[in-house]
Amino acid sequence: QVQLIESGGGSVQAGGSLRLSCAASGRTFSTYTMGWFRQAPGEEREFVASMRGIGGSPFYDDSVKGRFTISRDNAKSTVYLQMNSLKPEDTAVYYCAASRYITAYGDGNRYDYWGQGTQVSVSS
Repeated sequence: QVQLIESGGGSVQAGGSLRLSCAASGRTFSTYTMGWFRQAPGEEREFVASMRGIGGSPFYDDSVKGRFTISRDNAKSTVYLQMNSLKPEDTAVYYCAASRYITAYGDGNRYDYWGQGTQVSVSS
């Protein structure tokens, strides 16, 4: 079992930045692909970014490329999402997720564990 706890959400104006963190329990964090997803009100959940456990390159949805950066610290069992140049359309609840599959990428169905989510609100 892996428990995920997100933090760092909040309210910012367009063009601002936020850094989300996701702390994971368990001793096998480095073996999991970690991903970030988001869900806006009335919308389906969508993929944001992911990174494999060790030596993996980041993978992003086109909507956030160049603005968001995913990173992880396996020693701290934590994954981060640095969000810059935020837009009102980035407003959503952001979820951290963990997958046993190194090829999980943006497929939410391949993620085994999910956090409770953290709200990000961007005003124009």
